[in-house]
Amino acid sequence: MGPHPAVAAIRLAVRRVLHEVLTQHAEHTQHAEHTDTAAAAARATRECPLVLVACSGGADSMALASALAFEAPKLSVRAGGITIDHGLQDGSAQRAADVVARLTAMDLDPVEAVAVRVGREGGPEAAARDARYAALDEAAERLGASAVLLGHTRDDQAETVLLGLARGSGIRSLSGMAAVSGADGRYRRPFLQIDRQTARTACMVQSLPVWDDPHNADPAYTRSRLRHEGLPALEKALGKGVVEALARTASLSRDDADALDRWAADVAARVRDESGALECAKLFDLPAAVRRRVLRRAAIEAGAPAGSLFARHVEEVDRLITGWRGQRAINLPGRVEARRQGGRLVIRQG
Repeated sequence: MGPHPAVAAIRLAVRRVLHEVLTQHAEHTQHAEHTDTAAAAARATRECPLVLVACSGGADSMALASALAFEAPKLSVRAGGITIDHGLQDGSAQRAADVVARLTAMDLDPVEAVAVRVGREGGPEAAARDARYAALDEAAERLGASAVLLGHTRDDQAETVLLGLARGSGIRSLSGMAAVSGADGRYRRPFLQIDRQTARTACMVQSLPVWDDPHNADPAYTRSRLRHEGLPALEKALGKGVVEALARTASLSRDDADALDRWAADVAARVRDESGALECAKLFDLPAAVRRRVLRRAAIEAGAPAGSLFARHVEEVDRLITGWRGQRAINLPGRVEARRQGGRLVIRQG
C-alpha cells in the first residue's frame, strides 16, 4: 500500500525540485572542471549538493522538511534545515530549539537555529521578511548550500496576488512568487501548486507535530486579515476555485512580465547616447510597459532601493517623457533625482 495521497503529492513536488538541483549541480561541476583548479573540480565532483529547508515549525514547512528527508537520501542529496528565530514572541528561542530537535530527528544534517533582529523599515511584516532572507542567505553561503526550499503554498500565492491588486501594483507584483528566485536560483518553492490543506493533511497522517504561529491569525497583519476574512468572502461570493484562479493568474502574469523584462533589457542600451544618458525621443517611441521598465532599471542602477521604488515614482519619471511641460526634477528614494535636460533624461544621486 502506497503513502497517503497528500504525502505522495508533497514528496513528488520535492523530488522534482531535487532533480532540478542535481542537474544544476552537475552543470556547475562540469564548468568547474574546465575553469577552476584541479582541486576545486575534484571537490565539486566528490561532494553531493546540500539542500536546506527553511522551517518555522508550521504545517507547510514541516511537511516540506518531511518530504525532503524522505527524498534526498534516494537521490544522493545532503539535506539540512534552518529555522529562524525572529525574537518577536515570548518563548521564540525555545520554539526554535524544538524545531531543531524535530528536524534532527528526521536525520537532517546540518540543522541550525539562527536568531535575527527585526528592524522597523517597511512595516513589521516586511522587516521580518528582510531579516529572515538575510539570515537564510548567510546560512546558505556559509554552509555551501545549493538550494534553500521554502514552504509557500498555492494559498500563499493567491494571497500575494490579491495584495498586489490591493496596492494597485503592476503585472510583476501580480505574478506573485517565483518557483525559483534569489541569487543563482537559490530559493525553490516546491509547493506553489499544492494547497495549504494538503500540507497540513500530510503532517497529520505522518503524526508530525506542527506549530501554528499566532501572528498568522492576528488581524493586525494585512495578510492575516486577507487569509481569514478576505479570501473566504471572495469564495462565498464567487464560489470555490478562487485560490486556483488567482494562482493561475500569477503564472500567466509571470510569463508576460518576464517577456517584457527581457524586451526592456534588450533596448536599454539602444535608448542611450554616447555619454550614457537616456534619449527622451527614443524612450517616447517605446511601448509604455517597456519604457517604464527601462526607467525603473535606470533608477535602481542610479542608487534607488528597489524595494522602495514604487509604480507612482516611475510614473512621475515617465511624465518627464510623455507629458513634458518644463517640470522640475523628480525626487526618488535613495536621494536619486530624475531630470530632463536638453532632450536627455538624467537619473543620478543628488
